[in-house]
Amino acid sequence: MADFVGRTAELAVLDKRLDQVSRTGRGAAIAIRGRRQVGKSRLVQEFCNRAGAPYLYFTAIKGASGVESLTGFMRSVREAGLAQDHDLLPDAPPGNWNDAFRLLSVILPARPTIVVLDELPWLAEVDDQFDGSLQVAWDRQLAERPVLLVLLGSDIHMMERLTSYDRPFFGRADNLVLGPLSPADVAAALSLDPPDAIDAHLVSGGLPGIIRAWPHGVVALDYLRRECADPATPVFGIPETAMLAEFPAPDQSRRVLEAIGAGDRTYANIAASAGSTGAGLPSGTLTPILSRLVTEKRLVAVEEPLSTKASRPALYRIADTNLRLYLAAGRAAQELTRRGRTDAAFNVLARRWSAWRGRSVEPLIREALLLATAVGLTPWPNAEVVGGWWNRQFNPEVDLVGADRGPVAGRLFFAGSVKWLATPFDRHDLAALAAGAAGIPGYVPGETGLAFVSLSGRSSDVGVAEVDLDWGPADVVAAWEV
Repeated sequence: MADFVGRTAELAVLDKRLDQVSRTGRGAAIAIRGRRQVGKSRLVQEFCNRAGAPYLYFTAIKGASGVESLTGFMRSVREAGLAQDHDLLPDAPPGNWNDAFRLLSVILPARPTIVVLDELPWLAEVDDQFDGSLQVAWDRQLAERPVLLVLLGSDIHMMERLTSYDRPFFGRADNLVLGPLSPADVAAALSLDPPDAIDAHLVSGGLPGIIRAWPHGVVALDYLRRECADPATPVFGIPETAMLAEFPAPDQSRRVLEAIGAGDRTYANIAASAGSTGAGLPSGTLTPILSRLVTEKRLVAVEEPLSTKASRPALYRIADTNLRLYLAAGRAAQELTRRGRTDAAFNVLARRWSAWRGRSVEPLIREALLLATAVGLTPWPNAEVVGGWWNRQFNPEVDLVGADRGPVAGRLFFAGSVKWLATPFDRHDLAALAAGAAGIPGYVPGETGLAFVSLSGRSSDVGVAEVDLDWGPADVVAAWEV
């Protein structure tokens, strides 16, 4: 497969900013944030390679001192070859970032130039004056030069703060959030049909580092069987590295994350699993941990029942499906692989595959329905949110609910079911959907629509007119192609 896949829209955004710099002769800045291994650095390097403009690419090192960072920055400046007069480059590194940026502005060529600062939060970690220095340099020197400044970071919370209203760089950079590759990107990259492309997307989390190592045309379970012979495979190594980066030592946050990854979805169950022997984690500890994992780390997603009435409980899940697979089964398989027990490793994954896939695909399908609705490909153009609904007993659980807003809706547009199994959606499934939907606050029989999304299609005992939307894997993938 090609080394670089997808990202057409993101490359177009960067091209547009560089065109703006060329047209106006003035600087432009863009801050790109996204989780680790989502391909930020690879995207920007590809952009630099294609742009045909001179560029400087500097990557900060976590834990490096201020002197080490400035030395590395000057090394990158020299290697970029931007200076027309090498006498302008001092032998010793600048004493601070104010001087470093001032020197950069002096040596920049007159033609449009790209300057990339990668892992920016690591610079701010060791120098609390860095943000201010960047702002001063931009306002006084760089903004008037034909330079595209690209700022990258994997610490999503810190990158958001960089351009927030109370920070020095507020209003000076556009923001681009880089998510994983879409199922359509994965399908194109691996030449897989829609059902297998969705499986590959779930296993990889849409992460380019895994997709690049995925053999062309190989379906998910065959890929996992092959990778169980390789303990260093990216499908295990990338989530393991992410866990070590976020939680270098076992702590309560990691225990909470692992409890969710193991399948605990409610607050009470997470507290019980993450607590010490015989005692659950107290709410005063668990609540701030969950808040940090959801809002700062973005490792966990929280969902509330969607209906016209506020209800509980909220449910928690691992946001990235590759990390979810690793915590649910991949880590155990990896340990067996390291001991040379490759068949046993694959058996761990195979036993948990169906249940894991069935639960993991639901958020993806909700996102696909929302994307399709936005461009008029469903019967409910006014639906603004797609979620699910459940009561306190989790009986029933309705996989899909479309509404005008959430989590407390003004109006429900549809209720639906996801059946991601080898058997088709049949009359029994339709009856269960109708019974479950009737219990949703705000559901109006005959007015609120019914929908289902099935891996294996519709049984002949379900009439076409009995549901308002009937989707299969091809419809899910197509939602990202419009």
